[in-house]
Amino acid sequence: MSVRKATHAGSWYKSKGPELDQQLTRWLADAGETTSTGDAYPIQGLRAIIAPHAGYSFSGSAAGYAYKCIQPDAFKRVFILGPSHHVYLPGCAISKCPKYNTPLGDLIINQEVNKTLEKTGQFGYMSQETDEDEHSIEMHLPYVYKVFENHLENVTIIPILVGALTETSEKQYGKLLAPFLDDPENLFIVSSDFCHWGQRFNYTYYANNDGMVTQYFGAGRAQNPTDPQIFESIRRLDHEGMEKIEQQSHSTFCRYLNRTKNTICGRHPIGVLLAALEDDMAKAKASESIKKYRTRFVHYAQSSSVKSASDSSVSYASAFIQREQ
Repeated sequence: MSVRKATHAGSWYKSKGPELDQQLTRWLADAGETTSTGDAYPIQGLRAIIAPHAGYSFSGSAAGYAYKCIQPDAFKRVFILGPSHHVYLPGCAISKCPKYNTPLGDLIINQEVNKTLEKTGQFGYMSQETDEDEHSIEMHLPYVYKVFENHLENVTIIPILVGALTETSEKQYGKLLAPFLDDPENLFIVSSDFCHWGQRFNYTYYANNDGMVTQYFGAGRAQNPTDPQIFESIRRLDHEGMEKIEQQSHSTFCRYLNRTKNTICGRHPIGVLLAALEDDMAKAKASESIKKYRTRFVHYAQSSSVKSASDSSVSYASAFIQREQ
């Protein structure tokens, strides 16, 4: 297999290295010195981040709040879990490519870890076409390169394409990845946008002031509700999901998705991460050791403030997961 090309450069993000570097530098600076939760950057004991993967004009600044959490000299391996948008995949797949190209330079894939994952019998390989068609992993590569630019000789990546998993298979993959999550030299990047609202996404659910979540269209429903307005309802739906993720309970998050049908496109990578956290903590408890993780969302944004039934938007959220003990 050849080097994976930066197929979305020039359309989803800038293709010229100096311009892209300047943009990423500005977004990281814009995140400030502390998170919205009052934590100082970088986050000590960091194990994972959740960050969006839309075109940079929409979500690039939001992703900066997650990437600012990273202390680059603390890590040697970066796992990037992205959802499959273009190909149906019942499990998870890894890359055959030796390198991933970005406009800033190449990132090296860790073949040793790939072989370890392959030996489990649960990880297939992406074709070159599937690899290059998918954007959910690629949109994180420039940020990874930028954050680790002074440590690239010591860092490799492990891209994992996550398919349409069931709740059970999310737990299975979480169990397989838990030992890697436990290693302080490994960082997990979970790629996900949040609510995709509008007729073009076939999702028009609405959360009223009583907390009831129902399909927005239908007989007797106001076309443009104002209490709350649609964008406020979307925020309510997303923030409830974010709270469930912060609780670090895989089953709780799954129940939330079943009830609200929220179109969080990285729900399966998030589910795998939550399952891995649970498995790691369960093993620690069984061995009578203390292990505690803390998950906090530090930024939230919407591509537009939907007020009309004809509008649409996508939401973007950034979070960190740290080991406290």
